Amino acid sequence: MENFFTHKFRGKSPIEIAVMIIFGAIAITGLAILFGFVIMWLWNWLMPEIFGLTALTYWQAVGLFILLKLLLGGCGSGSSKSSKSSKRKNDHNSKSDFSKWKYYDKFWEEEGDELYKQYLERKTNPAQTNESE
Repeated sequence: MENFFTHKFRGKSPIEIAVMIIFGAIAITGLAILFGFVIMWLWNWLMPEIFGLTALTYWQAVGLFILLKLLLGGCGSGSSKSSKSSKRKNDHNSKSDFSKWKYYDKFWEEEGDELYKQYLERKTNPAQTNESE
């Protein structure tokens, strides 16, 4: 995480960093207020009519949002660096392994253009491939 902060804030003055932090805090607060009103509006519009439940106040809606976030979303991933690195080691031979891509440029220089033309020929003239088989 240290590299993230040094990369993102490199060359920024302390005033710019403080403004970014203040703006972030205001944006998070604004989104929290907005989520409270949206949940309250949706609940009061749908739930009393569909299920016969009572209407919510704003603070009840915010509490419901927090409760649902804790129950369904959790507070974070809960994984550590060691578990992520061990997962990468286990997935070494998986589809996400890009270690063979280092040969791509050399392949394309040596064989790629001709093989691509052959591929296009097969796709544009499927009757020829069926006759040859």
